[in-house]
Amino acid sequence: MTLADTIDAIKAEAENDLNQSSSAKEIEALKVKYLGKKGRVQGLMPLLKDSPSEQRASFGKLINDLKTALEEQLDFASNRLEREELNKRLACETLDVTLPGRRRFHGREHVILKMLDEAIEILSGMGFSVQYGPDIESDFYNFEALNFSKDHPARDMHDTFYIRPDLLLRTHTSNTQVRVMESCNPPIRMIAPGKCYRNEDVSARSHVLFHQIEGLYIDKDVTFSDLLATLEEFFTKLFGKNVEMRFRPSYFPFVEPGMEVDINCIVCSGKGCGVCKHTGWLEVAGAGMVHPNVMKSGGIDPEEYLGYAWGFGIERLAMLRYGITDIRYFLEDNLRFLQQF
Repeated sequence: MTLADTIDAIKAEAENDLNQSSSAKEIEALKVKYLGKKGRVQGLMPLLKDSPSEQRASFGKLINDLKTALEEQLDFASNRLEREELNKRLACETLDVTLPGRRRFHGREHVILKMLDEAIEILSGMGFSVQYGPDIESDFYNFEALNFSKDHPARDMHDTFYIRPDLLLRTHTSNTQVRVMESCNPPIRMIAPGKCYRNEDVSARSHVLFHQIEGLYIDKDVTFSDLLATLEEFFTKLFGKNVEMRFRPSYFPFVEPGMEVDINCIVCSGKGCGVCKHTGWLEVAGAGMVHPNVMKSGGIDPEEYLGYAWGFGIERLAMLRYGITDIRYFLEDNLRFLQQF
């Protein structure tokens, strides 16, 4: 049998196999059988090598024609079977084109960022510039420059996340105060928003990660009354109504005198609930007149200038605004909770 006869035989055999194939799997098997590395077409190459030199060109063309023809026939059969299988599947399915499509939910601000941006907008409108400090801070700017004593409990490991003895995750955005004092001359009117970290037990009211806004105003003839008026104005704008507030004397190393600011619990309207520990009041800020030692750390003469400062947590304000009873919800990534806002 000549090489030409062998090629004709393979072509006829392949056509017969194709006619008997009824699935895509069988077509794939035929591709391997005829066109694979050890297939029937590849097996013709030794015969081509042994043929007379004057016939190799014509025999080579016959082999290439066979390969091309088989590829076209196998691809055609494969596409035909895919269409047949698709038509069978579509015949068994019912598609109602009048059904409404599925809604795609657009991304949006997290409720905490939304609350933070709103607070920044209000305070910016009151004349405060926005300043930022680092999340990873030195002991000097986080504690020492803010008049914390060496044995203050806040420096302990159970309150602060230390990276090394002189480097830590900031426990408040107050770390920005002295940095701004060092780089700016009074008058200074600034706020410092950002994340804070404290090594606390996670509960409905506290978390290891929270957001805070620090406020600072330094100028000549600044009074305690200015501080009270600023806080009242801010909370009135934030909650869109006059809120009942009270001020309690308290100690903070970086202010003197110091106070804590409470507002009437909006969640329970002052009747008492889990958020306010059934007192009807919720602490929202610590504030006071800037301590002279802090002014000196920032290079400002406390005999010439006075100042006030405050800090409040964004999560707690969001809890009050939206009636949220557990601070842990903000970090759980629960879509049922987040989509409410």
